[in-house]
Amino acid sequence: MKHIFEHHMHNERKIIHLNVADFAVAVERVCDIRLRQRPVVIAAAGSARAVVYDMSDEAYQNGVRKDMPIKRAQRLCRDAVILPPHPDRYKRAMQTLCKQVLPYAPLLEVVDDNGHLFMDVTGTHRLFGPAPDIGWRVGKEVRRSMNLAPIWTVAPNKLVAKVASRLVKPMGEYIVAAGEEASFLAPRPITLLPGLERVDILHLWDFNITKTGEMAALSLEQLAVPFGKKALHLYELARGIDSSPVQPQSATPPAVRFSHTFTDDTNEVRRVAGVVYWLAEQAGIALRDQRLAARRLTIFLHYTDGVHVVRQATTKRATANDFQLFDLARIALKRAWTRRVRLRHIHLLCDRLTFPPAQLELFPAVRHAREKREKTVTAIDLIRQRFGRESIKTGRRLAA
Repeated sequence: MKHIFEHHMHNERKIIHLNVADFAVAVERVCDIRLRQRPVVIAAAGSARAVVYDMSDEAYQNGVRKDMPIKRAQRLCRDAVILPPHPDRYKRAMQTLCKQVLPYAPLLEVVDDNGHLFMDVTGTHRLFGPAPDIGWRVGKEVRRSMNLAPIWTVAPNKLVAKVASRLVKPMGEYIVAAGEEASFLAPRPITLLPGLERVDILHLWDFNITKTGEMAALSLEQLAVPFGKKALHLYELARGIDSSPVQPQSATPPAVRFSHTFTDDTNEVRRVAGVVYWLAEQAGIALRDQRLAARRLTIFLHYTDGVHVVRQATTKRATANDFQLFDLARIALKRAWTRRVRLRHIHLLCDRLTFPPAQLELFPAVRHAREKREKTVTAIDLIRQRFGRESIKTGRRLAA
């Protein structure tokens, strides 16, 4: 019996979330030690519309946030050192970080190029010891070889490990044992939960629900009344239930794809734009069904004469909103559609998928516009759930 119990303990999932806080700033400080202990803001230089790419904890404490206009950031933190971003430098640092971590984890998932990793160390205790020991060893190795100080957390799944790392930022570690997921999450603000969209946060606030435990007190049936098919996701989120696997680096990155072939080749602007909107709309539905959001949208154009053109548009704030996806699609389409030759086929791909961002907008006007679009899409989803996908259409689709 003791052997069976120990076998069960060792086979419970052990997920480590490794996070180098403010990754871009941390890399810049390794390159220039004079930046340490000083507030640092990274933003593109020479642009009137430049926004904050990353900032140090000192700048954050002064009110600076990502995507904030740099002029406002400078007013909030007047003694900040302003640096231009070096994406290639951060990418190389991320590759080095992965090489340091890989020997300790048979499954390693790179969340993004900003210092976030998930490690599945289930069953590796005979090689490296318990999961907390692995977290400590990896942290020590990264500090020694790269001069970076990562946060690490251990939990039974990615969801809880991610929340734990948000609690100890900018430095520290946290361990959540199996069976403690719900009690760990109960006192946490719902804004800490990854995968909870802003429109859902606002809706929960309408019911005076601000803590995860308050949401967990609602049954699946009670959540279904205001949230429809999202209810199961919220029910599991509040209880720390997450079965999503750690995706190995060798796996094909997840993506959402849709395509359309014209019955008659065309270069009619309204028709092409309508089809692109329809593709973006299908992508938005698929992303919301999977509770994901995309940072990049790619358009593939196939011309009648056999020429293929591929162009992309990216956004720092991941989205699953139809209107925002269409805005990205229009940018990509404009970049790709530069010939007068008719089109035969259009393919749309959304990738660089992540949890939908929950952070609320700083500025009321921007926040109001974003909330309006999100509530519109939510209302459309509810109508389609009840009456079918073709029960409501946009004017752009009809034009196509």
